[in-house]
Amino acid sequence: MPKLSNALTQLLGTRLPIIQAPMAGGITTPALVAAAGNAGALGSFGFAYTQPEAMARDIEAVRALTKAPVNANFFVNAQPAPIDAATQRDAINAVAPYYAALGLPTPQPVKAPHAPDLDAQLNLIEDLKPEVLTFHLGDLPAVRLQRLREQGIKTGGSATCVEEARHLEALGVDFIIAQGAEAGGHRGSYLRSAYETMTGTLALTRLIVRAVNIPVVAAGGIMDGAGIAAVLALGAQGAQLGTAFIPCSESGAPAVHKQHLLAAREDTTMVTEKFSGKPARGLANRYMREMNGAMDGKGAPQLAFPAQNTLTGPLRAASAKAGNPDFMSMWAGQAAPLAREMPTAELVARLEAETLEAIARLSSLKG
Repeated sequence: MPKLSNALTQLLGTRLPIIQAPMAGGITTPALVAAAGNAGALGSFGFAYTQPEAMARDIEAVRALTKAPVNANFFVNAQPAPIDAATQRDAINAVAPYYAALGLPTPQPVKAPHAPDLDAQLNLIEDLKPEVLTFHLGDLPAVRLQRLREQGIKTGGSATCVEEARHLEALGVDFIIAQGAEAGGHRGSYLRSAYETMTGTLALTRLIVRAVNIPVVAAGGIMDGAGIAAVLALGAQGAQLGTAFIPCSESGAPAVHKQHLLAAREDTTMVTEKFSGKPARGLANRYMREMNGAMDGKGAPQLAFPAQNTLTGPLRAASAKAGNPDFMSMWAGQAAPLAREMPTAELVARLEAETLEAIARLSSLKG
């Protein structure tokens, strides 16, 4: 049987050039990460909001389930400046009706810190030594990347434009994740506005492949082997899939998230800042439509990232617990209708078979 090994699999130590995308909020459980790794892909933890102690527990748990390489992913973003009372009040007033709709008390002003201390997270990672570390929403200092290299940890950063890709290559990362506009979850833009970097995955992948000399992983709207084959044809060394893994039995996504993803029949996603304070793509719901369109289309008041995430946290949790999709963030990419429900190992095996089939089909065109 033909193999899909290449420079990326050699770099990461995986059998397949497939990365199970890191997703925060408990979606990427140890069981999911281990199952992806055991099947030949790179399993990934989304540690954006995870405290160091919980990170250690998750990595220890996955080490008990697999010897495959593991990726730890982090958000790189400065804490917001102190938020004045008027800004807090306006943002609270905007979300208060949704709290009331779920029978929750009126939210109170949020207090920092709104996310774990990144240095503390990364210091622990140097002790835990996952095989791979990736980062999103920004970059890491060159000195930190050098320390990670000295620990034998491979590094990758997300880029939403050629400028970011070249910047990451200059910093010394081992590979780049080209995040197309179709991708679910948070836009990784940081050198330019997220709304100026909405290039589609196919175009972005080709542009970045031509601009850098390190492996490129395509991400965004890839749900099956045909999509993987397409980005490999464009010069990518691998593909990162997130939405495809959400319905898997090992995924920690709320049941209502899985149900609405599997029920999607066309692209019903939209980008909103109103859950976290940064643009992110998910399945459209009442909260997103009303908050995006409030104030004559200018959008409702919000706090800076990640303070807005703190403000909406209880609302999202209560909505998920109630099985109510109206007020929760159901991150998903534009190819959501291609989602399939199956165990992780079966999905990875099917992705591999579909990719090889697509490559063979294209080879047959030579006559």
